[in-house]
Amino acid sequence: MNFAEEFFNQISGVLRTFSIFDAIDIILLAYVTYVVINFVKETRAGQLVKGVLLLVVFYFLAVQFNLKAMSFLFQNIFQIGIIALIVLFQPEIRRALERAGRTKVADLNVFGADSTERMVATWEHGIEQICEAVRSLSKTKTGALIVIERKTKLGEQVDTGVLLHATISTELLLNIFFVNTPLHDGAVIVRDGRILAAACFLPKPQNEELIATNFGSRHRAALGISEVSDAITIVVSEETGTVSTTEDGQMIRNFTPESLAEHLRAKLIPADKEESRTKKVVRKFTFWRRKKQ
Repeated sequence: MNFAEEFFNQISGVLRTFSIFDAIDIILLAYVTYVVINFVKETRAGQLVKGVLLLVVFYFLAVQFNLKAMSFLFQNIFQIGIIALIVLFQPEIRRALERAGRTKVADLNVFGADSTERMVATWEHGIEQICEAVRSLSKTKTGALIVIERKTKLGEQVDTGVLLHATISTELLLNIFFVNTPLHDGAVIVRDGRILAAACFLPKPQNEELIATNFGSRHRAALGISEVSDAITIVVSEETGTVSTTEDGQMIRNFTPESLAEHLRAKLIPADKEESRTKKVVRKFTFWRRKKQ
């Protein structure tokens, strides 16, 4: 029996015992492998993996050439290596687990199963007021940072600021971000369609050195909070008046008040709770009139 016949006999034997559970096992393994590879590519773990592979090669050579001292050294390194990796990459592991806990349903339905028309109305009003404030802030080139909390709670950041528990209004936001006011230096955090706190400090991004040098402190803070939560953050540049948003470590720039409103509605309001067509037409007409004024 030649090699080809033996190979095909082995393959056919495997296929005869192959079951649906084996297929599920392979699919799950492929998915986990894909997630791990993406995690390694998107974080500083990429360089570390190269170093680990190099150590594995050295260990293999030490075993092959019976280098007992080197083999003993590498064995001990590998034993404590897992714990060292967990400690070293705690932020990346935490972020990966947080992302794994978020589903598309969670992203689209920020209200949970007990959504109410009142909550939708609250968000509709809040989005309109935020976008009107952004329009004014952009025109006057007044810097602003507004964080809209979703599933991931931002208690740590809220504790660094001043609690307000206020209804969202254009006037309040303009007063908060007016230059040299007590609350202007920091972020406003919005929870459940209301202003929860102002003057909040946000975490720095993980790879700050890779961020474009033309990004100011507000843009960096917005990227930082988007890396550790599912929040949507709105940034108004005090240099150019440009309106940007960050989410999941990514930044989108050059929003208009109208496009920002549509973006926020798509992210914050469940599709089955959207306003009626008539109300949407009236709202767009109102936005257009305000823009002309």
